[in-house]
Amino acid sequence: MRVTSKGQVTIPQNVRESMGILPAETEIEFLLDENGRWYINKGKTSKKRAGRFRAAHESGKLTMSTDDIMALTRGESWPSS
Repeated sequence: MRVTSKGQVTIPQNVRESMGILPAETEIEFLLDENGRWYINKGKTSKKRAGRFRAAHESGKLTMSTDDIMALTRGESWPSS
């Protein structure tokens, strides 16, 4: 396995699947034991918050004005109901 110039390696797919590692959601820890061996430990899987555009898309209505849609994308509540 090669290490990139940024210090990155690719965890093989079968290892990711067996450990339940999800891209962009799972934290990984590197642990050193008393014999000098390194281990990969799966940390917490984050519950990613939807981005503001995804949230606006999911809560948007066809009857909304442009101002209402822009307010949603800015994370504001929209003025009309």
